[in-house]
Amino acid sequence: MRRAVVTVLLLWALVLITQAAPAADDLVITLNHGRLRGGYVTVKGTERRLKKYLSIPYAQPPVGSLRLAAPQAVEPWEGERDSTHQPPMCVQDAEIVVNFSKTILMEFTPPGVSEDCLYLNVYTPAEASRGDKLPVLVWIHGGGLVMGAASQFDGAPLAAYENMVVVLIQYRLGILGFFSTGDEHAVGNWGFLDQLAALKWVQENIDAFGGDPQMVTLAGESAGGISASILILSPQAEGLFHRAIFQSGVATLGTYTTRTPLHFAQIVANLSGCDQSSTEQMTRCIRGKSQEEIIATTKKMTIFLGAVVDGVFLTDTAGELLKKKEVLKVPVMMGITNHEFGWLLPKSFAPPGWENGMKKTTNYLFFFVLFQVSMANGLITDEYLKNAKTPEEIRDGFTEILGDLVMTLPVVTVAGYHSDAGVPVYVYEFVYQPEVLKQSRPSFVKADHADDVGVMFGACFWDDHVKIIGIITEEDIKVCRTMMAYWANFARNGSPNGPGLVSWPQYERQKQEYMELGQAQTVKKKLRKDRVHFVTVTLPQKLEQLHTAP
Repeated sequence: MRRAVVTVLLLWALVLITQAAPAADDLVITLNHGRLRGGYVTVKGTERRLKKYLSIPYAQPPVGSLRLAAPQAVEPWEGERDSTHQPPMCVQDAEIVVNFSKTILMEFTPPGVSEDCLYLNVYTPAEASRGDKLPVLVWIHGGGLVMGAASQFDGAPLAAYENMVVVLIQYRLGILGFFSTGDEHAVGNWGFLDQLAALKWVQENIDAFGGDPQMVTLAGESAGGISASILILSPQAEGLFHRAIFQSGVATLGTYTTRTPLHFAQIVANLSGCDQSSTEQMTRCIRGKSQEEIIATTKKMTIFLGAVVDGVFLTDTAGELLKKKEVLKVPVMMGITNHEFGWLLPKSFAPPGWENGMKKTTNYLFFFVLFQVSMANGLITDEYLKNAKTPEEIRDGFTEILGDLVMTLPVVTVAGYHSDAGVPVYVYEFVYQPEVLKQSRPSFVKADHADDVGVMFGACFWDDHVKIIGIITEEDIKVCRTMMAYWANFARNGSPNGPGLVSWPQYERQKQEYMELGQAQTVKKKLRKDRVHFVTVTLPQKLEQLHTAP
């Protein structure tokens, strides 16, 4: 009898222990290709716990014969794979990432750089399980298609506060991601094909994390926004995502889609010391370069490599596909900050001392040569600087020129095309300045490029491998929660609207209503109306007059 009582007591104690602490096996998840062991994380401001699974392979390492080739399906592995460490960054100049982090006051130690980099990170509520069908947000990092990593972000706050699954992906960058000769020797689009492979992985595996493969939102900022905007034009992306968000970047920006990549390939080959006598020779030479040589060439490049019209991934340029309404019919949300070229971007290329003021005659050519705005330079400068008298006013005018031509106008144009295609479109302008950034930048800077990213990710709650350096105010937290809610609602319903939020109307060509996101949220009409009218109507008329003048 005594033995029976002892046995019962031991069993009861075991039950209590099991209930008090989650079993380690709760962190093991079984996917199609093998098992992963993740880790727990608690988000600041909430007691809710999450599971995070880092460095999940979604394709084979693109090395050796797979360099400059389409990604191949990941191979199965035996046993448990440790998914508690950040993946290596794809091949890039890591110093840029370090400097970027310092500029935006982010505490972040970049992992190493490796060609073996096709990994993704998943954040999901701790209690989530198969069949829960939570909304999924897949994030493509920015960085001009030459830099960036999944580890620059923490998806935990968004997943915790908004009860969703967040996936952060990596893709090949620069030469290894986008080198193309325009023929069979190097078709190109490797980085975009990586993104497609990651989305296919999500379709096949996200249910294991509690996510709904039929409720996937593809989102990105800057080059990530451009990527998402390009993928929505690809027939190969059909069914892989169901909403899309473009933040400060769309497919029509610059030369990010081209029919004729050979010229760019020749520039890369020349900088790499490769024989340019044939596309086969160029490709073989680039394939044979070491990682260090690839990075050295990258540092010398002044061109951007992007998407190629190959007849499969892209059947035409972005502009033409949008005009023909050949887009995936999914709801889209897109927007800009109100000072896209206020600080972060000019710091990387503007002449020394630009922030103290500029001289119209000496500095405007530098900007326009960089962005290749050709014969319209004088007319554009006259319009934007007509009232500028001081060096500071000239500086402010040039930051406006670049922001409008490179970001605002393309976003407004693409929003109109998607609206014409008959899908729900939501447009925003982000105007909020977190207090910590205000104190670290000149007073003339407003909401800068990428300022919206930390807010929608809930960076005010980051407290893991990335942190914001400085004091987070109550107002910062309030705006964070509002942005997170809008983004999560869009991921969940295809509309940002929800209880307790200012109603955000759909964008359409007549009213052109958009949401101004700041301390308050305000519905406005016709984003940068006068500037858009000048560039789209007045400028072409003036150029035509110049062409026809005797």
